[in-house]
Amino acid sequence: MLAQAGEPGPARVGFVVNKAVGNAVLRNRVHRRLRAVLATRLSDLPAGSLTVVRALPSSATASYDELAADVDGALSRVLRP
Repeated sequence: MLAQAGEPGPARVGFVVNKAVGNAVLRNRVHRRLRAVLATRLSDLPAGSLTVVRALPSSATASYDELAADVDGALSRVLRP
């Protein structure tokens, strides 16, 4: 859905998962998990915002819940008034 002139578009999220995270299988797993975590939090982001999430090498061994907790902590710091 396109935004009308003068209205902000939807929040968008991008991911950076480089080779330091691991092989292609691990990188794809981390990317899928992060995408799932952020999909449930898109409504918390301001309209029109652009967010980039960079996966650190330790994310390869992190569980879904650990990734979700890290994302929540980062978003709470960024979205603090």
